[in-house]
Amino acid sequence: MLEKEYTVQVEWRPFYLRPDTPPEGMELPEYIKKARLNGSDERLSRMAEGYGMKFVSTERIYNTRLAHEATEYAKRQGLGNAFHKVVFRKVYGEGQDISSWDVLCAAAVEIGLDGGEMQAQVESGVFTREVAEQVQEAYQIGVSGVPTYVINDRHALVGAQPYEVFKRALGQILK
Repeated sequence: MLEKEYTVQVEWRPFYLRPDTPPEGMELPEYIKKARLNGSDERLSRMAEGYGMKFVSTERIYNTRLAHEATEYAKRQGLGNAFHKVVFRKVYGEGQDISSWDVLCAAAVEIGLDGGEMQAQVESGVFTREVAEQVQEAYQIGVSGVPTYVINDRHALVGAQPYEVFKRALGQILK
């Protein structure tokens, strides 16, 4: 929607919120469980509903390394944003585990990519260094939460925000 109203280009970049997450994922920490009891999930559900979407709260913390590297594969095929959108839906709309090759390959196939080819390239390690460098870059510019939206390499919006917040921010930046 923003792309239609403003001349903006969206580029998804990787970030490891919890770089210590093992490949198999991990249980949610108590502070996240408590935050959910305080209404964070309800707020996200209402926000998603407002856009005709469903929000499913995750039951675990997933290791996202493979998903980030698979996104790099999709970017090189010109389908990075499409892939990212499907992966987000699979996690936050369907509650699927994006550390699973079954889920990532299904996302690739859904947008017209060869899931097996994607998996083979990611497993070869061709994207590992590139993703690690991008994650390091995010740490260096001060990213500490997800999602973080960086506008013009200078302005940051942190957290899931309503569309109106982006419109206001872009309006102020354009002044």
